[in-house]
Amino acid sequence: MKPRTRARSVALQVLYEVDQSTHTVTDIFSSRITEQPGIDQELLEFSRTIVFGVFPLISELDKQVSKYAPEWPVDQVAIIDRNILRIALWELLFCPETPVKVVINEAVELAKMFGSDSSPRFINGVLGSLVENHNSLKQHFNVN
Repeated sequence: MKPRTRARSVALQVLYEVDQSTHTVTDIFSSRITEQPGIDQELLEFSRTIVFGVFPLISELDKQVSKYAPEWPVDQVAIIDRNILRIALWELLFCPETPVKVVINEAVELAKMFGSDSSPRFINGVLGSLVENHNSLKQHFNVN
């Protein structure tokens, strides 16, 4: 697994557990990183940035996914897919140094690793809708 994919994977696992438990995001993140021997500080920081960037915006990210992909109600989307979408949308908005193509490819790769057989196609389709509305989304989140 590529290093940044691994960092995204850790973030995905944390956010998944946040959805499934009553543990705090901080406790889950701390627990998860101790299970990652050999992850370097830069990648650990990338995971932390994703988790603590996505977490406070979960509700708003979900609203935007629902708005631009209404045929897929977020509350009915598989938890793993929902968190992959949250991470990808957050990265599209707040990590301009990451090319859009890379964000989509990484999300699809996570879907292949952790999701169902239909997850990669689903993730790609929803992200396609979000990318088409990228400028509106950036305005909504007040991102330059």
